Amino acid sequence: MAVAGAPAQSLTDWKTGLCDCFEDCNTCCYGFWCCPCLACTVAGKFGENPCFPLCDLCSPAVLSAVCGIPLCVPPAVLSIRAGMRHKYGIKGSLCLDVQISCFCSWCSWCQMQRELIHRSKPPTVINMFNQNAIHVQVQPPPVMLAHGHPNHAFVNHRDPVFVNQPHGVRAAH
Repeated sequence: MAVAGAPAQSLTDWKTGLCDCFEDCNTCCYGFWCCPCLACTVAGKFGENPCFPLCDLCSPAVLSAVCGIPLCVPPAVLSIRAGMRHKYGIKGSLCLDVQISCFCSWCSWCQMQRELIHRSKPPTVINMFNQNAIHVQVQPPPVMLAHGHPNHAFVNHRDPVFVNQPHGVRAAH
């Protein structure tokens, strides 16, 4: 939904495709061998309750993973996928999210994990300007010698003189 007066945000693509498992083999293996664990990891990293994806296991949607026949849309994968698209400004539609959630939920969890990994990397800043270094020479602070010091520099015995000051500037009491 566009807000009046707000600049339009340009939508981007997912950083990796739905079936780009070879972009991150660790995530692919994690999703293949323990998809519920990966789903809970993704939910936690995205800021949701890490146990939220377990709703998919407790719903009739579990038959979509076992039989390939979706009875309903898995709620966790759909809501986190749609939330991630909106938060990061990723192209897509709710209709496409429903299809992916029903028929490719494991691949969807892997894709969302790769997206979160990519977005958690600190950005690299490249300074393209040629800057000249400016060297500033700072004069050390003045040194005041105390009475009775062997290297004292006094004009008379009551008025100390700051040694580093030019022309023997006298200090006032």
